[in-house]
Amino acid sequence: MARKPLDYEELNENVKKTQYAVRGELYLRASELQKEGKKIIFTNVGNPHALGQKPLTFPRQVVALCQAPFLLDDPNVGLMFPADAIARAKHYLSLAPGGLGAYSDSRGIPGIRKEVADFIQRRDGYPSDPELIYLTDGASKGVMQMLNTIIRNERDGILVPVPQYPLYSAAIALFGGSLVPYYLEEEANWGLDFVNIRQTVSEARSKGITVRAMVIINPGNPTGQCLSEANIKELLQFCYHENLVLLADEVYQQNIYQDERPFISARKVLFDMGPPLSREVQLVSFHTVSKGFWGECGQRGGYFEMTNLPPKTVDEIYKVASIALSPNVPGQIFMGVMVNPPKPGDISYLKFSSESKSILESLRRRARMMTDGFNSCRNVVCNFTEGAMYSFPQIRLPPRAIEAAKRAGKAADVFYCLKLLEATGISTVPGSGFGQKEGVFHLRTTILPAEEDFPAIISSFKNFNDSFMAQYEGYSRM
Repeated sequence: MARKPLDYEELNENVKKTQYAVRGELYLRASELQKEGKKIIFTNVGNPHALGQKPLTFPRQVVALCQAPFLLDDPNVGLMFPADAIARAKHYLSLAPGGLGAYSDSRGIPGIRKEVADFIQRRDGYPSDPELIYLTDGASKGVMQMLNTIIRNERDGILVPVPQYPLYSAAIALFGGSLVPYYLEEEANWGLDFVNIRQTVSEARSKGITVRAMVIINPGNPTGQCLSEANIKELLQFCYHENLVLLADEVYQQNIYQDERPFISARKVLFDMGPPLSREVQLVSFHTVSKGFWGECGQRGGYFEMTNLPPKTVDEIYKVASIALSPNVPGQIFMGVMVNPPKPGDISYLKFSSESKSILESLRRRARMMTDGFNSCRNVVCNFTEGAMYSFPQIRLPPRAIEAAKRAGKAADVFYCLKLLEATGISTVPGSGFGQKEGVFHLRTTILPAEEDFPAIISSFKNFNDSFMAQYEGYSRM
């Protein structure tokens, strides 16, 4: 009998090559155990509200009124909603005449793109053009749109930091390009090593690959580092000399847990450097409402901003955006409120400020607790989480554990993470899902579980790790 088009053997090979570890084998096993009644702590994905983080009040009030505009006609609306939320909802409804049920412009509502441009100007000190800002369904859709535009065939290479967020490897495989991994230096707090990066580019070119773009994730996912201004300058000079587009994934810019290295955008550093770089380096920057102290992952609000892209290219990107007709409108409104939050003197300011501060301060404490917890464990070494939402400890697995994993037909870190899941209910992602140096093993966990649960989670991890190491190392604590 002839094969049918949707039989596995007949599928697009690029789809079959695509892997996404964050929702991979560990997650599927955790879901099975949960169905069997086991308590699972899902630390595999940066999904704050799923782990108990409360939504911020003001943006939810604004979107609630936009979703149900008849509430604005209710004489008691002022008893339920503060006046500034009512005013803001009316503002957004005036920008979207068809309401939240109508398509918007394919690039996003012009008035909200203007709010994003104003936010970028306040942040960086340089004007931003709303015409070069596209609103998207989360940052991921924007990243995929740009990679699809850049990749022409399998000989086009994209430089991606390893360990990397698997959106990049998955999307590059899906669009038929080549992943060119550059390794971050764990011993130098996951910094960039340009000697290594130059060598990587030379090797790729010697194999006939045209390296066209470079990705940075700052603050880092899964590694949690914040890049210094000096590192970003070197990065921009490198992109200028090597003729690369820089894709700056800056979705964790609000998640900073130390004072030595604040977030600084690639765009600001580029404009600070002045011509010729500021006029020539092609840069696309990404942001989202899913991270920071907002954590609105399910709302799918995001944007990308294009710098130094020719008008004809922008037209082509618009054409591709138009195929999807419109980014979701509630997500756009969340983005509007994120970039234009309540200001001092507004009725909702004190509550908004107090909620935001409370979440960020708790994340800062959790980043420290998680790092210290891992570093107190046998054969575990972890850099401090300076930013983002993750810890990425190195697990020094004994040779006997690596052998046992081989016998079980598993990668060594997958073997360890499955044992951890079965013993404790803690669902993590093995380091191999993000890429790591040969013979080195990691796992990624979020720092998002409720703060009061941290002592129990860390104790549970420590007990598991001690017994695992005792079993495979012949080591036991007296």
